[in-house]
Amino acid sequence: MLALHSENQYCLYRKSTDMRKSFDGLCGIVESELKRSATSGEVFIFINKRKDRIKLLKWQEGGFELYYKRLEQGTFELPKASGPARSSAVVWPELVMMIEGIPLVSDRKKRKRFRPQKQP
Repeated sequence: MLALHSENQYCLYRKSTDMRKSFDGLCGIVESELKRSATSGEVFIFINKRKDRIKLLKWQEGGFELYYKRLEQGTFELPKASGPARSSAVVWPELVMMIEGIPLVSDRKKRKRFRPQKQP
């Protein structure tokens, strides 16, 4: 069961990622480009070029877990980068705000999200 919470450490890969990549491809990015261990227990966050898809990769005892969300409308807002680093640390509240479409900067409106029409 995928369990994410404030106790986890989150690492955002800042380059756009091909969302066709699965466990092995994402682990390859973690190991070769970020120079980190994919089995460290950190949660690695990947975003596609259009910023409408997000994948979170986490090692849980015994194997990898993958969370994938595709937005039907709107985009994910990423935290500001401090320099040209390939990755940056993200804290739990920022991750929740990103996924829910809540602006990371207070002067912005909530980002669009798809809402299906209610059936009569």
